[in-house]
This record gives sequence, structure tokens and C-alpha cells, in this order.
Amino acid sequence: MASYNSISVEKLARLAGIPKGPIVIDVRDDDDFAARPALLPASTRRPYATVSQWAADYRGLWVVVVCQKGKKLSEGVAAWLRHAGAQAESLEGGLEAWAAASLPLVPISAIPGSNTGGGSVWVTRSRPKIDRIACPWLIRRFVDPAASFLFVAASEVEAVADRFGATPFDVEGVFWSHRGEECTFDTMVSEFGLNFPALQRLSLIVRAADTDRLDLVPEASGLLAASLGLSRMFADDLEQLDAGLILYDAFYRWARDATQEKHEWVSHVSRKGRENE
Repeated sequence: MASYNSISVEKLARLAGIPKGPIVIDVRDDDDFAARPALLPASTRRPYATVSQWAADYRGLWVVVVCQKGKKLSEGVAAWLRHAGAQAESLEGGLEAWAAASLPLVPISAIPGSNTGGGSVWVTRSRPKIDRIACPWLIRRFVDPAASFLFVAASEVEAVADRFGATPFDVEGVFWSHRGEECTFDTMVSEFGLNFPALQRLSLIVRAADTDRLDLVPEASGLLAASLGLSRMFADDLEQLDAGLILYDAFYRWARDATQEKHEWVSHVSRKGRENE
């Protein structure tokens, strides 16, 4: 029987990538983690044994706790978090139930520095347009909510990456970049194992807009127009990124929930009145 303070796999999957969704914390023990070194999207790993020391960090926040089977570890940690003032739930069935539902898991080997606690650092060219906004959005929403992004002169990306321990992306000659006809966003969706159908749909839009192949999908023209408009609204790359996150939130929700929805102007005149005109 599900616990009163638990959340189903199906509900948590619907919340993945949503900015107002819960913080997800993985508290599996070392053996279970070694057996499956991967994390739920946008989750971080914290030791269950020291929860009394870090529980207060989540006071007032919504948290979902994940262990291997959704039993003692997640129940205990969630209880400690509630004691500290968090709104905490455990994931029903734990990571095993999530995996059994064939939902995406982000392999630790794909996260730069194998940083299970978050806080990765990325660097790319300044004055972003499409890929260099889409990729940070994907990382923040599905991989590492605490990630930092550095925008620098194109000629200095490699040197900044070396000196500051950052991971370069969307530049030539690096791992996280275009591959064939696919853009960097495609690369990240694939490498991070994010096979959500909505992300697959969004990938095509980003690719079409970023590589000047607007014929691939009609929504690409809208993304291109909005992206170019944002680039002219903001002189500060980080301010543009903040605005761009909202833009991609909207495209993602459309891709997930509204692709079949239509909109037309409806006159205040009744249908009968229009027919008599």
C-alpha cells in the first residue's frame, strides 16, 4: 500500500522539467548506487546517514526522496525533512519502479566531473542565439539545476575551460557540440539519455531553427524569431539566458501537452447570427 507521504512514478514523471516541480534527492546506499550509477532527471545525491545535518537546507521546499525500493531509506529521510520543515514525499517503488516504467535515467558517466551533487560549470561563446540557450535550459531542467554557465569570447572558450575547470559546449572540436546534421541540443538529449517524447519533439524544432532548416518543422520559424528577438532585447548574456529559460519552458509544455490544440478567433456574434448574415 502506498504511503500517505508518497508520490507515484507517473506523477513525478509528469513533473520532470517543470520549474515549479519538486527537488529530487537520491539517498540510495553506495552498493545500490554502484549497481546502477544513474540518477533521475535533475536529481542530486545526498547521504541518508547524515540527513539530520542537511535537512534544514530544504526548509519550506517541496522534496521527493528516492531510494532503491521506496522503503526505509526514502521514508526515513522524508520524515527527517518534514521534521525540518520541508514538504517531503518518498517515491513509490523507488528507483526500481522508475526504471521498470522505462523512464529516463541520467548516467553519472555523462555528467561532467561525475558530480552527483550538482554544480557543474559550462562555458561557451558569448551572444547566444538558439543552441546556447536551449542547452543550458536542458541542463538546468533535466540534469543539474545548480549548473553555472559562462559566456566568453569565442577565441577564449578553450582556455577558460582549462583554467576554470568548465566544460565547453557548442564550439567546434569538443564533445558537447554538433554531430553531423544534429545540433548540440540533440547531442545532449542523447548523451544524457533523456528519451522523453516531448524532448524528442523539441529537439527537432531546435535543430531546424539552429541549422537554418526551417522546412523541417513549422514551429522552427517561431523559435528562430523569438530567439533573435531576445538576443536584441538583452545586452547581458545571463539576462538573456534567464528570459530564454521561460521561452523553452513554454515550448516544452507545448511539445508535451498542446501539440493537438488549435486556436481560432471566435466572434462575439452567435453562430446563428453569423449564419443569417
